[in-house]
Amino acid sequence: MGNWAGRSAAEIADAVRAKRVAPREVVAEHLARIERYDGRIGAFRKVRGQAALAEADEVATRADLAELPLAGVPVAVKDNLAVRGESTRNGSAATTDAPAAEDHVTVARLRAAGAVVVGLTNVPELCVFGTTDGVYGTARNPWDPSRTAGGSSGGSAAAVAAGLVPMALGNDGMGSLRIPAANCGLVTLKPGPGVVPAGVDGGYWFGMAEHGPLVTTVEDLRLTLAVLAGTGFGPAARPSPRRIAVALRSPLTGVSVSRPYTTAVRQAAGLLAGAGHRVRRAEPPYPLSLGVTALRHWTAGTSVDTEGLDRALLTRRTRVHAALGRRFVRSVRTGDGRERLRARLTPFFTEHEVLLTPALARRSPQAGPWHERGWLRNILANTACSPFTPPWNLTGWPAMSVPFGTLPSGAPCAVQLVGRPGTEAVLLDLAAELERLHPWQRTAPDPAS
Repeated sequence: MGNWAGRSAAEIADAVRAKRVAPREVVAEHLARIERYDGRIGAFRKVRGQAALAEADEVATRADLAELPLAGVPVAVKDNLAVRGESTRNGSAATTDAPAAEDHVTVARLRAAGAVVVGLTNVPELCVFGTTDGVYGTARNPWDPSRTAGGSSGGSAAAVAAGLVPMALGNDGMGSLRIPAANCGLVTLKPGPGVVPAGVDGGYWFGMAEHGPLVTTVEDLRLTLAVLAGTGFGPAARPSPRRIAVALRSPLTGVSVSRPYTTAVRQAAGLLAGAGHRVRRAEPPYPLSLGVTALRHWTAGTSVDTEGLDRALLTRRTRVHAALGRRFVRSVRTGDGRERLRARLTPFFTEHEVLLTPALARRSPQAGPWHERGWLRNILANTACSPFTPPWNLTGWPAMSVPFGTLPSGAPCAVQLVGRPGTEAVLLDLAAELERLHPWQRTAPDPAS
């Protein structure tokens, strides 16, 4: 073995293209690591051992191997995206176990670029909640296994943070990429509409859900987004001076923000100011009704996703969530609430180019059977942890989570960068600058044997 587990996607692809290592060797090493550690992490619902090795051998024989941007890179896929030949269970006993006939377009693009799908990762039922647990397992934070990895892309984040794969695919309808990335010390970006092909098997929450990768470096994020989007984001470069607003208050009334997250934002702001950016405190004019607007969209999306499913097979928290949302589906479809929010926040983003906030308000909840607990208890736990992510799904503007500092437990802390429509490349450049000025440890220490 060549110690490829723990390497970045870019490093692996470079070595495979140069034929310094065979794709099978890389994939086999990652499968062995999954076998050794995932019993304690719970990242995967399904591991595609022999199928992944066969696909690695196919990559090795491709005539275009030297041009593949993700040659031989093992990738995990969130279990709400179709993988040809595998069932898409979406964290629920109510979904079918019939194998998918075709890959989701994002999975197809990763495979076309040379990536090898090693497995499908755990999600909360129908990807609704911010804790990843359910009938297929519990995804834990590799940095602190007593805590949930977050959700809904929790299994994908846990897989990358534990070094089981260098990259994983997820999606974000109310923070489902950024929440687990922040918990697990990863970097991710929720792009704006149209950057990455949208749509998931059960719907995409009225256009609020976007796909993206979970990775350990900004270089890997830029590389993988280019594959998913079908276009590059320009070379990494030190960004020109930007007008950056720094906001510390929760967008949702009544939710407090813990000191480690506000400290991380202040320190990141200081580094960006020292690098020449125009940084100042400024709170966006969030409406008092934001929490109600978010809840209406959140529940209505779930209501649509449960259509055609046997509700008796859904967990109680999901049934309650969907039942509440049924009364909002018609009004949410109009998009009026989202348009009003965009109109209210646009002047702020005319004055400021980028917004810097905490990624979360506090560390993630304890890992456990949240799917067996009451709906209100789940809502309160989710809201207390992640009030900063939903506004940018409602507006549709790009937002990313960037590791920055540590919590008292030693687990990662993180900040969020938000930009105007079409500024994904600007956010990537700022994230790369933070990575250069304040590097983070890429993966968690190996779990105790």
